Amino acid sequence: MHSLLIHPGLMDCRRLFLRDYEVWINIGVHDFEKKGEQRVLINVDLYIPLAMSTPKADELDEVVDYDFIRRTIAGRVKQGHIHLQETLCDDVLALMMAHPRVRAARVSTAKPDVYPDCEAVGCEVFAMKKDL
Repeated sequence: MHSLLIHPGLMDCRRLFLRDYEVWINIGVHDFEKKGEQRVLINVDLYIPLAMSTPKADELDEVVDYDFIRRTIAGRVKQGHIHLQETLCDDVLALMMAHPRVRAARVSTAKPDVYPDCEAVGCEVFAMKKDL
């Protein structure tokens, strides 16, 4: 994923990211996909205003904790079968955007084991708050 920090509304932000977080989940619309878990790679970029993410005392509560990203995704995945990657992407994006310090987020999912002739199939979504 490429950074969106060149966007005027994000130039005062720090980008946090989670790369290729591997989860095994029940996902898919086809009957054979409903019989077992599939490997899905999830990527997240969070854009946090520097004013809300520049630590003064070098303390964790001064920033957005990476554990928030992983914990939130794990919680969503545990909710049960998902038919579409688009649904998973949209749900994770909404959960990331609900964090009060997040100005913008980008989420992508990829299923790397679907076709033997390509690296992966997936989708990506982006959202940015009007005001923070």
